[in-house]
Amino acid sequence: MTISLIVHGGAGSWRPGSESEAVASMSAAVEVGRKMLAAGGSALDAALASAVALEDNPIFNAGTGAVLNLDGFVEMDACIMVSPGECAGEAFSTARIGAVTGLQRVKNPIIVAKQVMEETDHVMLTGDGAQRFARVMGHADYDPITADRRADWQDKRAKLESELELRGQPETESRQFKLRSFLKTHPEFAGGTIGVVARDAQGVICAATSTGGYTMKLPGRVGDTPLPGCGTYASLFAGSSATGTGEYVIRSLACRQISDNVERGMTLAQAVEAMLDQLGRDFDADVGFIAIDANGVPYGNHRTRDMPHAYFSGTSAIVAKMRVEK
Repeated sequence: MTISLIVHGGAGSWRPGSESEAVASMSAAVEVGRKMLAAGGSALDAALASAVALEDNPIFNAGTGAVLNLDGFVEMDACIMVSPGECAGEAFSTARIGAVTGLQRVKNPIIVAKQVMEETDHVMLTGDGAQRFARVMGHADYDPITADRRADWQDKRAKLESELELRGQPETESRQFKLRSFLKTHPEFAGGTIGVVARDAQGVICAATSTGGYTMKLPGRVGDTPLPGCGTYASLFAGSSATGTGEYVIRSLACRQISDNVERGMTLAQAVEAMLDQLGRDFDADVGFIAIDANGVPYGNHRTRDMPHAYFSGTSAIVAKMRVEK
């Protein structure tokens, strides 16, 4: 069976001068997973390794380099999902899932998500519970905030307060509404996400997604990333990872719809394009997807200017792009 792997580094508009580094980082992350798959490794291990490589890269909004919320601290979400099939010599008749939300001061949330899947009877842990579990699993205290992210947050917080005249105002529904409106009209304030989808020689598909959410988000906000079927999904027919405005992805159960449409007979490209079209019609959403089908065919596309991504299939060379040309 064909091995394949695809990664993304977040849909949106990347800052001038950052494109070459983003594309090179995509290739490097794919190479990490490709070597594991070529040596007979599982889709789970390959997807995890590629995701960790991206979480450890401070230019991406996941793990080290995650963006800060409105109050100036990081809350990270991650999810990993594996389709039914054989993994590490054990057969699984149903999909397996692990997720965390609102996780703080951990280096690699995607590893914690995998441990939720493998070490507990649960699917998702959140907030303080996720934090306590991570410590029990041996994850040391770690500050993911970089100097660049802190400076960026300080600049944006000052602009936010100046433009919306929020100084001294209480946390009210009115303030929250104004914040949403502000973020919509300032897309450069949005953050990205990292995602990986892999297929191994046994035909198992694994999807992994990790994010810090978006800059200046309200504390406690949960996006699509940790929600199976929304921002992360893997089935016998397809696996996918979403990036962009998570609230719209949640409303559409986007990644589940992609899989369902492949099951109904669409090609993977048709299924992804149909989802992008739906999100465009319904919400004019800034989103993107990467995916792999049961035949090992990788595909990615987006409704934003940029979505750094890279992929390989079989014995092909790694292809890395900043955007899909329209």
